[in-house]
This record gives sequence, structure tokens and C-alpha cells, in this order.
Amino acid sequence: MRPNPTAAGAREWTALAVLTLPALLLSIDNTVLVLALPELSADLRPSPTQQLWIMDSYGFLIAGFLVTMGALGDRVGRRRVLLTGAAAFGVASVVAAYSGSAEMLIAARMALGIAAATLMPSSLALLTTVFVDAKQRGLAVGVFIGGFMAGAALGPLVGGALLESFWWGAVFLVNVPVMLLLLLVGPALLPEGRGSGTGSLDPLSVLLSLATVLPVVYGLKELATEPGVLAVVALLAGLVTGAVFVRRQRRLAEPLLDLRLLERPAVRAVVGLSVAVMLVQGGAYLLMGQFLQLVRGLTPWESGLVLVAPALALVAGSLLSPVLARRWRPGTVLACGLAVAAAGFAGLATVDVTGSLTMTVVALAVAFGGMAPVGALGADLVLGSAPPSRAGGASSVVETAGELGIALGMAALGTVSAVLYRSALAPSEGAGTLADVVADAGASPAAALLPAAREAFTGALATVAVGIAVLCVVLAAVVPRALRTVAPVGATPDTTDTADTAADTADARAE
Repeated sequence: MRPNPTAAGAREWTALAVLTLPALLLSIDNTVLVLALPELSADLRPSPTQQLWIMDSYGFLIAGFLVTMGALGDRVGRRRVLLTGAAAFGVASVVAAYSGSAEMLIAARMALGIAAATLMPSSLALLTTVFVDAKQRGLAVGVFIGGFMAGAALGPLVGGALLESFWWGAVFLVNVPVMLLLLLVGPALLPEGRGSGTGSLDPLSVLLSLATVLPVVYGLKELATEPGVLAVVALLAGLVTGAVFVRRQRRLAEPLLDLRLLERPAVRAVVGLSVAVMLVQGGAYLLMGQFLQLVRGLTPWESGLVLVAPALALVAGSLLSPVLARRWRPGTVLACGLAVAAAGFAGLATVDVTGSLTMTVVALAVAFGGMAPVGALGADLVLGSAPPSRAGGASSVVETAGELGIALGMAALGTVSAVLYRSALAPSEGAGTLADVVADAGASPAAALLPAAREAFTGALATVAVGIAVLCVVLAAVVPRALRTVAPVGATPDTTDTADTAADTADARAE
């Protein structure tokens, strides 16, 4: 007899590998089209608007359907939803690869987004079924989150490698073997997991969730690229619909999203922290991508290669933090990580137009490694706080917070950097964005302005990095108190927080 009968064995760890591969792939699919867009544009001749839909529809629909698909898994079975989504994702990938028109590719990308939304919360929720031991579950969640984080930086690398030898459709066909593997071994390796709810999904709640998330993500994304009235209207409409959605969920016996989970102060703190950290990461990726390509003149593939080091730091931090959280309180581990991140962003403030990239990459890797514990420990804390019957809904909360954080980061930090950039170039009348200046560099006026524009953008990036460092210091000071009731992983939880204790009692009665 094993000393710990709840400990995972080879079967469970193999199941983790199977669940992590799709997570890695879904994240890669968010960025893999960066390099393929010129080639597929020459083939399919999409209009500028169609190009935007080809790039953005995937991420929009993932964000929009996460809550719905998480709730669906809780009702009909997470493994069933996962395998159905895998089959749909594989079929949509083939359709995308062999699309003969822009409209066909857009439809395929939309189908990929909806299918991806079924895979993400189901995979994360199944970890609570596969891994019963709290310590091992924490490590498993860290591996899963690390794989997802790594995919964002690997997208351009995978795309570049495939496009060296194949046509643009290969960036979609790479999905098929992974989904086939999941379909073949998933039924044998993965146990079914579902909640106690037997009711059907509330159609109005589904519509309200879509009408909340889609306009908010669209509005935030537009504010980052082309600020205007439409972006503000979309954002406000989403927020108003969100208030209606919340009100309806509180009235339903079986809500689409169980808001009781957010009544726990520790969970609220983690969700808020997740939004803040993904805001920083999303904005940092956006600004560093622009710096590497527009200031340093690297290609997208070369930029992706440079960003491998920060991606590896994210993976390492995601794997290490659950181990540290067994000895020290998660609040302490998160605070120390945020302090490290602050140091990294402070180092990033020394970024230079012509100097060595080594220090810049090292500083960004330190910053991302310091923020990594938020994803791993935060997801595990939310999952561990949720009743087993609501694991899918809890997973969707974690992932939706991340999606909103990334969109908010691109909008907020993109806007701040743009304001700082324009301010530095105020004496230069007619100066556009740095991308405009680089594109027009063949003309003598733009060529003369290019050095000043690059200096202005670099200065804006340095200033934003200082602001992020200050934010990380503030969060590091606040987090330990916000999570004071959360014990080290595997230890007996504290019961001093009456709000958390009351929520536990209410959930137990509901079950």
C-alpha cells in the first residue's frame, strides 16, 4: 500500500502531459499567424478589414465563450466537452489550412476560437479530478500554466520554422496531430468529471455573457490601436451588460457563473492580482515587440527568438512557485516574486536604442520570472477554493481574468506609451506613430525624423517600465495581507477569515 493513497502515479502525470500539450498549442495559435499573414494575404487577397478578422476573431471568441464552456463542462462532463472540443478544433484546423477564400478562413478561425474555449476550462478543471493531493495538484497546475505561457513566445518561432519549408496552411495543420493524440489517449487516461447540476444552460445568461465579454475585449483592443468613439461605446456597452449579467446570476438557482466563489476575499484578491499581472504581461509583450522590430530592426521571427528567454523564465517560475508554496504561504511567495519582477522592470528602464540587447532580455526575463507565480498559484488557489461541482466555472474565471488583463494591458500601456511618445516628438510637426515613420523612412523627411522617433519610443518604454516597477512594489506590499488566511499548500487552512469560512459553509450546504 502506498504511503499516500491519494498521490498521483505515472498514469496521472501522463494525463498532465496530454492536457498540457493542447494548452501550449492554443497559446501558440494566438501568435502563430504573425509570420503567415503576408503569405496568406498574397494568396487569399483579404481586405484590410478581413485581415483584422483573420487575426482577431480567434482570441475574441475564446474570451467570449470561456464562461459558457466552463459551465457546460460542469453540467455534461468535462472530459466529454474536452474531447468534443478537440475534435472540432482538429476539423477547423484542416478547414483553415485549406481555405480558398478570406471568408472561409475567417469562419474557420471563429470555429477554432469557440473550440479552444471548450478546451481551456475543461483541461484545467480536470486537473482537480486527476490530482487529489493538494501539493501535487499545485505542481500540476504550475506545469499547465507554464505550458500555456510558453506558447505565446513560441508562436513566431513555430510559424517561422514551418514557413521555411511549407505553405501558410502548415501553421494550422500542426494542430491536427496533437488533437488526434488527445482523442486517442484521452478516454483511457482522463476520468470524467462533472458537477452536481443537472439543469440546462440558461440561454439568456449565455447571450449576456457574450454581450459582456466580446464588447469589452473589442473596446480594449481598439483603444490600444485606434482609439475612438466606437471603442468607448463598445466598452461601456459591455460594462452595462455585465451588470445585468451579474444581477441575473444572483437570481438563478443554477447560474452560468457561480458568483459565490467571488464572495471569498482571498479569491477576489487573486482574481484582481491576475488581471493586474496579465495587464503588465500583455502590455510588455506589445511594447517589447514594437521595440525589437521598429527600433532594433529585427524580424518577427528574430523578435520571437529574443523573447524565448522571458518565456522560459515564465515556465521556470510557474514550476518553482508551487514547490515554494509548500513551505511558505502563497501570499509570501507572490510578494517575493513581485519584488523580483519590480527589480526586473527597473532594469528594463535602462533600455537603449543602440546598446546591447543582452541586459534588456535579462531584465525582462527576471521580470517575467517574478510574475510567473501569480498564474500558477492563483489558478490553483481559485480551483482549490471552488466546490468540485464548479471546477469548470472556476477555471473559466481564471482564464477570463487573464484574457481581460491582456486586452486591458495592451490598451492601457499602449495608450500611455503613445502619449509619452507623441509628447517627446511635440516639436516635430506631422510625426505619426513609430510604425508610420519606419514605413515612410524611404522619404527624406521621415528618414530625418527616424532617429528622434526611435529615441522617443525608447524613452516612453523606459518610463512605462518604471511605472510597472512601482506597481509591482505596491502589489508586493498588499498581497500578503490580502492572502493572510491562505496557508501553505497541503497545510491546514486558517479559519480566521469569517467571510471565507461562511462561503465554505454555504458551498457545503449547496452541494
